[in-house]
Amino acid sequence: MKKIFLAICAVTAISGCSNAGPFVTNVSSDGNNGLNIEKCAVHYNSFTGNVSTGQCSTTYIKLRSN
Repeated sequence: MKKIFLAICAVTAISGCSNAGPFVTNVSSDGNNGLNIEKCAVHYNSFTGNVSTGQCSTTYIKLRSN
């Protein structure tokens, strides 16, 4: 009985959250013919209804000029 209760608690805790991403959250100019792009993963908690971001990374792209 105790094992069944623990298994139900574990499944309930895991099923309440979902992850998606990474998504582009910000694009900005660096002022020197380049772009800074920020990507973050999105986390949704269905129990509380909160959406949060995490695991962010930033990428720099240098644009060519003709």
